[in-house]
Amino acid sequence: MITLITGGTKYGKSEYAEKILERFIGPKYYIATMNPVGDDADEIIARHREARKNKSYITMECPRDVDKLDLPIGCGILLECIGNLCANEMYIGGNVLKPSDKIIRNIRSLGETASELVIVTNEVGCDGNNYSMDLMAYVSEIAAINSGIAEFADNVVECVYGIPIALKGKLI
Repeated sequence: MITLITGGTKYGKSEYAEKILERFIGPKYYIATMNPVGDDADEIIARHREARKNKSYITMECPRDVDKLDLPIGCGILLECIGNLCANEMYIGGNVLKPSDKIIRNIRSLGETASELVIVTNEVGCDGNNYSMDLMAYVSEIAAINSGIAEFADNVVECVYGIPIALKGKLI
């Protein structure tokens, strides 16, 4: 089962993703994609690890190439988040020309490994603002990734003000 969760910043996406995996029996992996760059990155990562401490996840920090992780067949995976993964591929990852293609392939690979794959992404580009060329390229790539994953996902859920709304499939 693959579930893609989207929505705005601080709209309850992570909480809903964790709720889906609460019922999963078996090893659960939390793939954190934040690259520890910047003044507050280590503090954010520490805060996230503390929040997950008693939730029975095995946390794996993986800012790129999530398909190369050694995960057991049939596990549960929470991947957070596509926005970080895309930025890492575009700006840190060796100049990948079309990161959306690579990331979609990698997500498909995770979906073949996991019994339950929950992916958190962000809704970007809906504000109608005109950004720099670099930022517009990032927004375009995330849109392509989200659309690509939505095609093969069993469920697509948008969290709006903490309320999950099924766009495809069902709420879990």
